[in-house]
Amino acid sequence: MSGHVLTFGETMGLFRATELGGLADVESARIGTGGADSNVAIGLSRLGIPAAWVGRVGADGLGRRVVQDIRGQGVDARPIVDPEHPTGLMIKEKRTPHTTKVWFYRSGSAGGRLRPADIDRELIETAALVHVTGITASISGSGRETVHAVLDAARAAGVPVSFDVNHRKALWPSGDPAPVYREVAASADVIFAGDDEAALLLGLPAGDIAGLVDGMRALGPSTAVLKRGAAGSAASDGGALVEHPARQVPVVDTVGAGDAFVAGFLAARLRGETLPECLALATSAGAFACLGWGDWESMPRMDELALLDDSEPVSR
Repeated sequence: MSGHVLTFGETMGLFRATELGGLADVESARIGTGGADSNVAIGLSRLGIPAAWVGRVGADGLGRRVVQDIRGQGVDARPIVDPEHPTGLMIKEKRTPHTTKVWFYRSGSAGGRLRPADIDRELIETAALVHVTGITASISGSGRETVHAVLDAARAAGVPVSFDVNHRKALWPSGDPAPVYREVAASADVIFAGDDEAALLLGLPAGDIAGLVDGMRALGPSTAVLKRGAAGSAASDGGALVEHPARQVPVVDTVGAGDAFVAGFLAARLRGETLPECLALATSAGAFACLGWGDWESMPRMDELALLDDSEPVSR
């Protein structure tokens, strides 16, 4: 492949409790960063695919941390520093070993003020692919305008687009997000959605796998991918439905696993691999991401994926 994958959207500071329990009871937290768009960019970079990210951050320590983390993973980060608005913040609470609650503090944040002029047109026109999420299309009116401006520019330049619905209920306290997602999907070549997201998008039962995949393709994308977590995944590019089982791993934290899955699928696709091969790499990348803490820290590099099959706990 030639060119990079372009992502854009809000990346936030992240405080994660370092012990089990409610926020009222724990005593310490770890500082990090996270955001769906930059997570995918980092996942791609670790899998050997050049990636670029554009987003707004505040003129504050969290903003500097966001840029430092993304650049530190080999991503071409193009931040816009907003001196009037702070970097958004999310806080993770792990009340039990199997449940995580994420709290978002993004009202008035710099990331929500992303606008079309922030995205260098050359970054779009020279890209091998542009990746967008429903979060950026939902976070604000200017975010939605930016998504559509980038989609228009990509379409004019003949650059393919992938779209991860990535629905966030907190961004839709009222109103119906489905029309917004369908409009973005109409300009995409590849669409990713979870069972519930696809059902929301299409008004179909969440259990109708073939119907959901076909329905997503009918919106415009040539390839539709259904992310089903522990139930595996399914996809179609016009031929027979392809399904792939999940990999069984000891789960530490599932946050970021969906972004790792998307990065794996896109990395394989950009290398010209078949649909089953794309799902296989996506599945392995998503499973690997569940093995550790953080939104992106546990995403795999290509040479680390073999560790999923390694039966030796210690290598010497």
